[in-house]
Amino acid sequence: MWTEYKQNMSKKITILGCGYLGEKLASSCLSMGWEVFAFTRNEGTASTLSKLGVQHVVTGRLEERSWHDQIDRDQDYVVNCVGAAAPSLDGYRQSYLQGMESVREWLSSQKDFTFVFTSSTSVYPQSQGELVDEASSHESVSERGQVLLEAEKVCMSQNKENRKCFVLRLAGLYGPGRHLLIDKVKAGEALKGRGGRILNLTHRDDAVGAILDVLRKGHLLPQGKIYNVSDNEWAKRREIVEWIAGHLSLEVPAFDNLEREGTPNRKVSSHLIREEIGWAPVYNSFKEAYQEMLAS
Repeated sequence: MWTEYKQNMSKKITILGCGYLGEKLASSCLSMGWEVFAFTRNEGTASTLSKLGVQHVVTGRLEERSWHDQIDRDQDYVVNCVGAAAPSLDGYRQSYLQGMESVREWLSSQKDFTFVFTSSTSVYPQSQGELVDEASSHESVSERGQVLLEAEKVCMSQNKENRKCFVLRLAGLYGPGRHLLIDKVKAGEALKGRGGRILNLTHRDDAVGAILDVLRKGHLLPQGKIYNVSDNEWAKRREIVEWIAGHLSLEVPAFDNLEREGTPNRKVSSHLIREEIGWAPVYNSFKEAYQEMLAS
């Protein structure tokens, strides 16, 4: 009875890299009465978070150490959902790998917490339409994907008896304010790459749901794990573009079919998180999500 009561008590959570995904996560945690600490490198985002009701907002660079004494280390949950400071390889190393090493140092004296790092399905290099899961090979992954894998290792190295560390490999995030394909169709622009390439997608709100499910249920597992998070729709780019154009009564843009050899083209399975954690997406098809975005 006490265990059940304790699980329902207010929690303390630190969200590192509180941007597009983290902002929605912060809002969800506030609605549950949790105490939220947020870290961002963007002053504008910090202002937005404060207006949202986040009382503890810190700005800085994750890879540095100056923020370590500005956030209470005594946390129930920590989520690192940082994005790359720049799309370059150095930007990836700085934010993901060096940032994770900084987080590990910050948490080194804390004994009891659940930690989630949001990685990416870009760690899977498969390009022949294969179905991939968490055990699939990473051989020939891109340099950026390799940096993410190294950051994942740093994350998982923190797993101990009372420390549960999880990696969530998120498929392509989309949702309110992030609907590039709709914008492209409306503009009538030609699209780069092949229309037959498979897209693996996750709605922002479903990604938040996956994080919260892992935080709340992860203590039941013997140790932290790596999970893919995807809607499992596995739609081809042309299929999505044609659907959007049809609903907007617009012409279907052409694809230039210029794509480097070996560009990832695979079906990312999220069966494991559904089976072990019980997560399921609200938007289990791009059609439901885009219908809602087009209506708004």
